[in-house]
Amino acid sequence: MRNGRLGFGIIGCGVIAPTHVQAIKECPEAELVAVCDIDEPKGRAFAADQGGVAFYQDHREMVRDPAVDVVCVCTPSGLHADGAIAAARAGKNILCEKPLDIRRERMSRMIDAVEKAGVTMGCVFQSRTVPEYIRVRRAVQKGVLGKMTLADAFLKDYRSRAYYASAGWRGTWALDGGGALMNQGVHGVDLLMWLVDNEVERVFARADHKVRDIEVEDTCVAALQFRNGAYGTLIGTTSCNPGEVRRIEIHGDVGTLICTGSKITRWALAAEPDARAKDVDQTQQAIDEGTTGDNRAVTAHGHAFLVADLVQAIKQGRDPYITGRSARKAVDLILAIYQSARQRRDVVVRYG
Repeated sequence: MRNGRLGFGIIGCGVIAPTHVQAIKECPEAELVAVCDIDEPKGRAFAADQGGVAFYQDHREMVRDPAVDVVCVCTPSGLHADGAIAAARAGKNILCEKPLDIRRERMSRMIDAVEKAGVTMGCVFQSRTVPEYIRVRRAVQKGVLGKMTLADAFLKDYRSRAYYASAGWRGTWALDGGGALMNQGVHGVDLLMWLVDNEVERVFARADHKVRDIEVEDTCVAALQFRNGAYGTLIGTTSCNPGEVRRIEIHGDVGTLICTGSKITRWALAAEPDARAKDVDQTQQAIDEGTTGDNRAVTAHGHAFLVADLVQAIKQGRDPYITGRSARKAVDLILAIYQSARQRRDVVVRYG
């Protein structure tokens, strides 16, 4: 730390790195001091674009830089644990992109390394920072919908052949860890469980690559059973053309809440038990945030929230807004969905 600012270093100068740069710039108590990428020309150019910050080709060297206090892990999904563990062992704090990693044992190793080192690791699920989603979660927690019956997520995105050809790791089991669910849909999977404030207990799923010539799925459907007894449906795809605005529907015996895009588009409640729910004046016009069809359309608002929160968590010695143990739940569920699809049977979800 210098001049009251925590120094940030970014591992991986790909598509999401500029979003992290912007989020760091928006935090007065943070500054970018270093970047790292195995592609030296790309990494050096990125460093130059950020005012000539330090460049490293090896993340193990960057985490030893005394100017680096926080490491942003922006590498392909299957490499997240490598950067996070190296940072933790070097005594550096971490902001890890989604998903936490793509394998159970690697996520466990990350969390163990962080806890053993006594550093702080925040995780990126920026949908949890959207005010409308926070309102919905609080309403569900207060029991305004009554007995929970259904919770559904419709995550119908579009990704072109050019997208999958843009990087060798995309659409692979080894580094992407999956397809429409693990890469694009993981945000919606996390958001669904977070809004309902309940874990999925069992899944039955089907998944395949129906359109794109990739190893992993571009289309997946899953039937869910939550611990609280509610059922749910999850549809995750990148094969819908041109893609649809994402939608989450939550139902109880006395009401319904629906989010379309990042807006509340239905808030219906019954005045008394067994009465038919009526729309309350809480709804807003649905908007498409742009990421349905373009992975580069992520805004920095949520990331800025998470960077600022992480800085304060480090200074105050508290947990960040999204911890590793919380972030891994979406991946644990997706892995169970993949297992169900492979084995064509009902699967119990194992968390942590």
